[in-house]
Amino acid sequence: MAYQVPEPKIFACTQSTELAKKIAKFYGAELGNVIFSRYSDGEFQPSFEESVRGARIFIIGSTNPSSEHLMEMLLMLDAAKRASARHITAVMPYFGWARQDRKDKPRVPIAAKLIAKMLEAAGATRIITMDLHADQIQGFFEKPVDHLFASTMFLPYLKSLKLDNLTIASPDMGGSKRAYAYSKALSSDVVICYKQRAKANVISHMELIGDVQGKNVVLVDDMVDTAGTLTKAADLMMERGALSVRAITTHALLSGDAYEKIEKSQLLELIVTDSIPAKQNSDKVKVLSCAELFADVMHRVHHNTSIASKFLM
Repeated sequence: MAYQVPEPKIFACTQSTELAKKIAKFYGAELGNVIFSRYSDGEFQPSFEESVRGARIFIIGSTNPSSEHLMEMLLMLDAAKRASARHITAVMPYFGWARQDRKDKPRVPIAAKLIAKMLEAAGATRIITMDLHADQIQGFFEKPVDHLFASTMFLPYLKSLKLDNLTIASPDMGGSKRAYAYSKALSSDVVICYKQRAKANVISHMELIGDVQGKNVVLVDDMVDTAGTLTKAADLMMERGALSVRAITTHALLSGDAYEKIEKSQLLELIVTDSIPAKQNSDKVKVLSCAELFADVMHRVHHNTSIASKFLM
């Protein structure tokens, strides 16, 4: 009798439960049963309430701070390893701590490298993630990393808007490569913002490289945290004669007064994914789900088929 590969099991960390349900639905599977027991001091313990012995399992969870989200992923990986799961894939729509990918001054950690080693030590045999803050983070892992791009969702949406005089913009020099990739796919011009920071999350000065007069501008970035950069860039571009300014950002951290800044800014629309659960609703924020993308890639990984078609840029 020919051996048949058993279907994988899909589990969710608590923060990503809603996204995991969508992914499981697109995959055509039920979400696995895992419970979290909590002690009075805040310590918690995950428990798989079904056998995972010899199985391929996918554990879905974004690891944006607080560190509890990362700890959930690590404990679930360890539990799966000790329960004799054969393949353990950490599905991390948002890979937290990725902004600390290098030493930008003396005596600071390279947190992204540390997180990679922790995930592997906990038991991850594969990582699936999306729009890392820096591509080189893939090299921090010794295990396979499938680095997906939200452009598979954003590009069709942008094309559906049918904007005349479209110009793609990068809110900083570091995102210029991403902006050029979008501009090539959309056959549009590119402009770049040059910013200087007084300290983390605080912009002291911003200049625009390029012409936006009479253009419909789309800012492209991998994440939006306080929204200070995006809103300042949008206001600057409208001052320089842009017809409209939208922004697409994969990961919507939106901390502090970010929603208030967006509402008060001249941004027409902020398009994000659901890699991180929304903190509140806003008429200016449009959410595109990444569930189908992850479900498709997970299916291809399980059946050992190519995922090359999912890398639009």
